[in-house]
Formats: sequence, structure tokens, C-alpha cells
Amino acid sequence: MASVLVVDDEDQIRELIRNTFEQSGYQVSEASTGKAALEKYRTAPTDLVIMDILMPDQDGFESISTIRVESPKVKIIAMTGSNDMIGVLDYLDVAKMLGAHYTLQKPFEMKDLLDAAQSVLEL
Repeated sequence: MASVLVVDDEDQIRELIRNTFEQSGYQVSEASTGKAALEKYRTAPTDLVIMDILMPDQDGFESISTIRVESPKVKIIAMTGSNDMIGVLDYLDVAKMLGAHYTLQKPFEMKDLLDAAQSVLEL
């Protein structure tokens, strides 16, 4: 089964995603910041990265960009609870422009995230 790196600064969200994916047979690692995610990914690359956008120390935009440059083939799902905009684009649009394959607005159903993961891993 595929490996997944879950990146979110909220412990409860990381734990929920970890448990959901482990129960579905995925190997899961996690990080609570963008910098920690890059360190973990460089040490043990995964098939999929599920990345929150708004985090302290290094946001998901910078992390997505860096991972995309270093590992062009990795699949990325971006998520955020923010409805903020950068100019005329919302955060999820920007994440797609930076290389995310799929985006989700929080809150979402775990089934939707699992379906998205399965879909992008088949690309």
C-alpha cells in the first residue's frame, strides 16, 4: 500500500487523518510544520503528501513548492480551513498553481480525502 506524509499544525486533525489512512492500509508518517515536513520527506520520501496550507514556521505554499521542485513525481493534496484570498485567487487555487494535484476545503469528510488520495495516486 502507498505511503503518506500528513502535515498539519493541529494535532487532532493529524491524528484523525493518520488513523483513517492507517485503517485503510496506508503507511503514514506525520509532521506538524512545513520545515519538519521537508526534513521528514527528505529522509523518507512518501507516495503522497497531504499538506495544510496555513502553519507556523513555514506555510504549505513554500513546502509544496519545495517538495515539487525536489520530487516532481510526488502526489500532493493541499487543504485549508481559510477562505482568504491572494488577489483574485483563494488559497486552494494558489496551491494548485504551485503543484498540488487536489485541494480540499476544511472541514471535509474523511471519505472525501481517502477518495482524493486514491484518485491522485492513480495518476
